[in-house]
Amino acid sequence: MTDASEPVGLIASYVQGFFWILPNLIVALVVLVVFILTAWLAGGAVVSVFRHRNRPDLGRLLGGFARWLVVVLGLLVVCAIVFPSVKPVDLLATLGIGSVAVGFAFKDILQNWLSGLLILYRQPFRRGDQIRSGDFEGTVEAIEPRATLIRTYDGQRVVIPNADIYTRAVTVRTAFETRRSQYDVGIGYGDDVEQACKVILGALGKSDAIVAEPAPEALPWELAPSTVVIRVRWWTKSRRDNVVQSQAQVIVALKRALTDAGIDLPYPTRMVMIHDQAKAGGAHQWGGSSG
Repeated sequence: MTDASEPVGLIASYVQGFFWILPNLIVALVVLVVFILTAWLAGGAVVSVFRHRNRPDLGRLLGGFARWLVVVLGLLVVCAIVFPSVKPVDLLATLGIGSVAVGFAFKDILQNWLSGLLILYRQPFRRGDQIRSGDFEGTVEAIEPRATLIRTYDGQRVVIPNADIYTRAVTVRTAFETRRSQYDVGIGYGDDVEQACKVILGALGKSDAIVAEPAPEALPWELAPSTVVIRVRWWTKSRRDNVVQSQAQVIVALKRALTDAGIDLPYPTRMVMIHDQAKAGGAHQWGGSSG
């Protein structure tokens, strides 16, 4: 009889305990809903503030962080309501120990998140800039909490972890309004170098892809084995399509202008000497004797 009454008493104690903490559960649920709504509003406010400052990517990153911060704070308050015997100091200590464990477990994720935050805060480049990082080059599509998305010039998407972007050298092609390009032209040794430079500068002045300031240059650069090398340098808008189009126009213009001016554009020559091994070997006499 005693064995049968023990389960019933245990169930009764559970039911009594549930009704005893039911008011706390209701209050905790209401508090949790309030914190979730507050988190949503706080995140939206942060995003809105940074959007008005023309920094939407940083706003999304900090807005998400603000939401999670408010939600975690709400969960701590809920735990304190449901379990009144648990002190807030104990909860914070437990959270601290847990955060260390989570930090070790998600080291790469946290490192990429912090790197993304620093990139968005310092802004070495922005969305729409053309950059080169390692073996990849293209246009920045987005800077997310974990990675930076780049669209390469041949239409591929590259996802680079923010930690790699932050710790390695990055070339920002569009950091300034204009960018310099160069091309080496070889003329014959019998041609007038100064006249060739004038012809080249005249041809560059007719190209609409080249900016007027800084002015283009044509500099005698090297006395190569078969040509006198003239280094041609010019400035264009920084974006790659401007650079590529300008180089195509420059090559066509230089070829036409130099040819019309009667300036030789020699190509490398090579002398090949054929050695007749049969005749060379004929001078040697080989003989033997038989015993």
